[in-house]
Amino acid sequence: MKKGLLTARALDRLHDRGVDLSEHLGVAHASRPGREVQRVNVDFPPALLREIDAEARRIGINRQAYIKLRLADAVNAR
Repeated sequence: MKKGLLTARALDRLHDRGVDLSEHLGVAHASRPGREVQRVNVDFPPALLREIDAEARRIGINRQAYIKLRLADAVNAR
């Protein structure tokens, strides 16, 4: 084992004691399996974008989050 690396058991003990583990985690290369993203481009009419932006502001999220939320709602409603 390289110097500075901890075993899972050692990390468990630190966690159980309430120690902040962030310095021991290599998040620079972390991934979330099943949560990969693919960028797409979609054209919206300006009037629809104004409505999207207004609703997103009303509920306190950004445009992209609002569009993803509404699309997920529509797909899950099927």
